[in-house]
Amino acid sequence: MNDIDWTESRVLVTGATGMVGSWLTRRLVDEGAYVVALIRDADPQSELLRSGTIERVSVVNGRLEDYESVERAVNEHDVDTVFHLGAQTIVGTAQRSPMQTLAANVQGTWNVLETARVHPELVKRVVVASSDKAYGEQPDLPYREDMPLTGRAPYEVSKSCTDLVTQSYAMTYGVPAVIARCGNIYGGGDLNWSRIVPGTIRSLVHRQQPVIRSDGTFLRDYLYVDDVVDAYLVLARALDDPDMYGEAFNFSDESPLSVMDIYRAVCDAAGVDVEPLIQNKAVGEIKDQYLSAAKARERLGWKAGFDLRAGLERTLTWYESLLGPVTPVTPAAPVKR
Repeated sequence: MNDIDWTESRVLVTGATGMVGSWLTRRLVDEGAYVVALIRDADPQSELLRSGTIERVSVVNGRLEDYESVERAVNEHDVDTVFHLGAQTIVGTAQRSPMQTLAANVQGTWNVLETARVHPELVKRVVVASSDKAYGEQPDLPYREDMPLTGRAPYEVSKSCTDLVTQSYAMTYGVPAVIARCGNIYGGGDLNWSRIVPGTIRSLVHRQQPVIRSDGTFLRDYLYVDDVVDAYLVLARALDDPDMYGEAFNFSDESPLSVMDIYRAVCDAAGVDVEPLIQNKAVGEIKDQYLSAAKARERLGWKAGFDLRAGLERTLTWYESLLGPVTPVTPAAPVKR
């Protein structure tokens, strides 16, 4: 597998203002790539903006659901590599707004792939960011890439469809696309406060009682953002081999944790001990989900580089720079309920 000389590459990143998109974009520009970011909304708290990375990229304002915006971003900037991370990523939002989620996640994906299909002289690589949710509920765990895609709830269906559309374009038209499936990704820059890691940290900074939406027993993978960026770059290199077109790869540290486990780990990293408010109100969530990364190890040589403690310490540092420090809670200063 040959390394890519990113100084010779012109790269489109969709979802560049998101957590993974921000760090991926920064890595690419640090390595000398010409990067185009397709951006719908610009949040000033996004790592892409806070770090100044946005000043080092070309910005195309547009929506994934609009084919002309996607095609313009690729065609006018001579893009050869696409990292398609843009999506509606929140399960609760999908429950409330299934039509908008399906449009962003499924139509957005086929717009990217159709652009690659009509511009084969330009686009040589498409890495599509998917999710463990694409598998839906399975009788046996961990998830393996040979399992069927059986999403039922709106968000799961959007990811199952994303993967099937990608495989269809790869197998039917030879579009050079590959799929990455990750579990829960954590790290600095995640501004979706309903998620357990950023939500817990924000509550601790504000001296409020952290909230757990589920009953705390749900099992999940938790993978640090830098490991995910490494995985996407490895997949881009792998697309030099046409046998990779349409393949899907799971990425995981293969150490599933319960929600309470990850909550306690966040509190330990912050040096506090606070009991959460357990709401037990999670809707549209599969109880247990975790992945086998055997295929990625064997065929790509990838493995997670950060253990949980190291990843959470880096994560906490980022949020404290944004929100302020976590201070110990004492009996004289109880958390707010």
